[in-house]
Amino acid sequence: MKIDGQIESKLKLLRLTGMLQTLAVRLKQAEESNSGYLEFLMTLLEDEYERRQSGSLLKRLKKAGFEAEKTLEGFDFAFNPQIPAKKIKQLASCAYIDNKENIFLLGPVGVGKSHIAQALGHLACRMGYDVLYTKAAKMFRYLNGGRADNSWDRRIRGYTASDLLIVDDFGLKPLTPVQSDDLYEVINDRYMKKSIIFTSNRSIEDWQGLFPDPIIANSAMDRIAHNAHQIVMTGESYRNRGKDGKK
Repeated sequence: MKIDGQIESKLKLLRLTGMLQTLAVRLKQAEESNSGYLEFLMTLLEDEYERRQSGSLLKRLKKAGFEAEKTLEGFDFAFNPQIPAKKIKQLASCAYIDNKENIFLLGPVGVGKSHIAQALGHLACRMGYDVLYTKAAKMFRYLNGGRADNSWDRRIRGYTASDLLIVDDFGLKPLTPVQSDDLYEVINDRYMKKSIIFTSNRSIEDWQGLFPDPIIANSAMDRIAHNAHQIVMTGESYRNRGKDGKK
């Protein structure tokens, strides 16, 4: 077997496909530039590292369950100058995740809350954090279904394990006692450990009234509100962007 065939075989066995894919190109570049052995090796290692980082990112994005690929780069902040763009962009560092802080994105329908929430989640995935996105109603249905087959404990862990949980469209209607209990479990398990982003059409002042039990309401709100970034998004509907000649 030729030496290049042996190298290819070993790279496949070691699953170093990033190196394998660029080996021929890097060899030619090294010969043309007369680069040293260490420089050549470092270039191959960078190729492998980039491939693995890209693969890991794709896995995190798939696991997050976003509705679509929403990014801050793809959001037209100029369309609605009333949106606090500076404050939102400051969250792009993901320091709030390291600090175990929460985010409330509040405002009327259509202003871009879901887009911003998923964009922040996308950024978190890019920075190596595990993220889970869910509509509030979907989360409640899934957790309640776990009571029928004794999988509730496993299902609740799914909402407490990720570095960042995004709960979209919270508060569309009042919580049932079961939903209230489930939400409290999620909040309590994540309290001071991991971050949550909520989007809602309701102001924070209205949230306590969504709970059937005021004691649970006070306890839940105390845990999520004291270390939270509250961002109110108002103005024209982002969904109408591009209609009637608007860009």
